[in-house]
Amino acid sequence: MRADRGRSHQRAVSDARQRLTSSSGTMASYDFELLQEYASTRLSGKFAMPVLVVAIALLTSVWVPLYYMLGWAAIVVVGHISVMLACRQFLNAPQKKFNARRQTTTFVMVETIYGAGWSTIALLPIVGASQEVAVIQWAILLVGVAANAISSRAIPSATLANSVPGVLTVGSMLVISGGMLNYALAVLAVGAGIFFSFLARTLHKSAIKSLEHRAEKDMLIYELEEAKSMSDEARREAEQANIAKSRFLATMSHELRTPLNAIIGFSEVMSSEVLGPMENPSYKEYAADIHSSGQHLLNLINELLDLSRIEAGKYELNEEAISLVNIAEDCRRMLEIRARSKGIELVAEFDDKLPKLWGDERAIRQVCLNLLSNAIKFTPQSGRIIFKVAAGENNCQMISVRDNGPGIPENEIATVLSSFGQGSLAQKTAEQGAGLGLPIVQKIMELHGGRFDLFSKLRFGTEVIATFPRSRVMEAMAPVRNNRRKLQIYKTGAEA
Repeated sequence: MRADRGRSHQRAVSDARQRLTSSSGTMASYDFELLQEYASTRLSGKFAMPVLVVAIALLTSVWVPLYYMLGWAAIVVVGHISVMLACRQFLNAPQKKFNARRQTTTFVMVETIYGAGWSTIALLPIVGASQEVAVIQWAILLVGVAANAISSRAIPSATLANSVPGVLTVGSMLVISGGMLNYALAVLAVGAGIFFSFLARTLHKSAIKSLEHRAEKDMLIYELEEAKSMSDEARREAEQANIAKSRFLATMSHELRTPLNAIIGFSEVMSSEVLGPMENPSYKEYAADIHSSGQHLLNLINELLDLSRIEAGKYELNEEAISLVNIAEDCRRMLEIRARSKGIELVAEFDDKLPKLWGDERAIRQVCLNLLSNAIKFTPQSGRIIFKVAAGENNCQMISVRDNGPGIPENEIATVLSSFGQGSLAQKTAEQGAGLGLPIVQKIMELHGGRFDLFSKLRFGTEVIATFPRSRVMEAMAPVRNNRRKLQIYKTGAEA
């Protein structure tokens, strides 16, 4: 939030600085785009405007001498050419030499010359003073003001420069000529000049809004690209850190296991008194403690290495046809003594008719041991655990372990399923572990294409279900029947 606030303040300061340095009173970065739009719009009518002027001259030659109208058209076309040359020079000039105020002044000057050329239509009464000439004079002025206002809308000052000369001169000549019609036409000429100036300013504001929206879009795109770049960099750093972690664990596995195996082996020899009885009973207890601690540390190292290999994608399944019930029964026998020592009733519900399963026996055994160990660890004395292996929906096979322990709060389930995650209640009511059992089970089930579900309710217990997909169930094949009663020998044509 502090970084976002700093960026907003920086953007506000930058906007204020650009408004102060802008020649158009908007943003300095918009000046070039507005002038570019003006020049492009003007150049788009480089042929249309002379054609319009010549057409007006030819049409009005019915009431006004043709030589005069052609002279007026020549003056207007010369002004138009000056505007085109200025626009072409601006577009061809390098942007690094761009000066907004100087270029705007240049455009206003040539637009003034162009507007003065249109204003020469005010001299029509000299040629012929009649009501028709006054109407023609007003109509030509109206066409010129409208066309120039639309073409120069990107620069409001240029719109004023090309419309004010004609409005003032034509309006003045109409007033001097006198008559109600001329007065009305003079008022309409002034009103038309004001209206088209207002229209040009409105279009100018719309152009600025469009530039602002485009700038905001460009800023958002830039921020998204910057965020993506930062995300990619963070991902690369995380991948490098993960690779370094995997290399460290792979390197340390041998260094840790070698002395641990020696410690476990010698402590087992000492506690079992293979080489002779110990005179001090305390030493025997110490040796047993060393042996159990070494086993616990070795199991922890094995879990860390397994999780590291799985996350690195180097955990390969050694798949074969196995019996899920046999594996579950072995795991139950291994942990039954531990459950009995805590006064926990371990109930087995196995479906002996289940077909073989295609999977990794060691990995699936680890799934059963982890789920049972967690249930025994977190179930209080005199508790009950139901260990179930059965067929599920769509002929899949599942392992279910349900206990009546303290349960897991709903807001801590995600933490429990994460690596090294432990729930607060579990830490208080049971012996602490590394928090790797359930994440390893999840990863192993993903490698087998199965799923892992955890359902828990506070003070009612927990149930975990590991489901293997139907594609791994080796359903029994129907026996092959041979209806032939006698042995038949086939000979090739050559032998026949």
